[in-house]
Amino acid sequence: MSFQVHHPQSVADAIALSQQFGDAGRFIAGGTDLVIQINRKRQTPAHLIDLNRLDELAGIAQTPDGFAIGALATHKAVERHPPFQDALRGLVEAARVVGGHQVRNIATVGGNIANASPAADVVVPLLALDARVSLVGPRGARTLALGDFLLGPGRTAREAGELIDCIHIARLPQRSATAFLKAGRRKAMEISVVCVAARLTLDDEGRCAAASLALGAVGATAMRAGEAEKALVGRVPDDAALRDAAQAAAAACNPISDVRASARYRRLLVEALVPRALRICVTRIREGRT
Repeated sequence: MSFQVHHPQSVADAIALSQQFGDAGRFIAGGTDLVIQINRKRQTPAHLIDLNRLDELAGIAQTPDGFAIGALATHKAVERHPPFQDALRGLVEAARVVGGHQVRNIATVGGNIANASPAADVVVPLLALDARVSLVGPRGARTLALGDFLLGPGRTAREAGELIDCIHIARLPQRSATAFLKAGRRKAMEISVVCVAARLTLDDEGRCAAASLALGAVGATAMRAGEAEKALVGRVPDDAALRDAAQAAAAACNPISDVRASARYRRLLVEALVPRALRICVTRIREGRT
């Protein structure tokens, strides 16, 4: 098929073009998902609105309470961003296993979120970090929790003409750490069979002050394991506490069986990966590498 490519010079121009073309237009940035869908005729846009000249969407900036990751920031930029190398290490670990180097150099965080794959690696640590998605569109700007933005496979709460502006994450308190683990046939260039992100904060007595667990490829969207988080808070993260959290996380997920793994195997992976990720967090906190 043929399509026309447009190169807006501002966010306002991009939104106007999207309004003009309606369902016949698609935003494109890295294109690592959209180009494949076009080649397979799953998407047939008549107009592509190229966002790559919108430099204001490409950076990673510190904010008073955390960080704003521009929608056009690449996975390689996240992987290499110096402030992410300590307490936010889990985000780096997820970005590092998205495709190969060529993919990470062009694939964008905003595109990964907008694609709404249940197995999107970077979405999982962002969910564990309580990320918020900032959108701009014909009716102005708004912000949604990432968990509310993701509605199902390939479905989001993005309205007609809206584009993702940036993703906000808060700075973590002292004695906090994150970790990300992925199970697949390979560590990279492979869709996750299951992936797990953990965020843990310990108090001065070594008890869990706050915990967050996010799971990928085990439901219609990446998900938080709320009951597993509750099983940790107020407890020393010993083997019993981690086992309880793992069992609660496995019970909460709703995986499918497909060509890559059975539902039962995915639940077993969740039960194995959750305590492993939490132990990594505990080790990082105790060794002061946060």
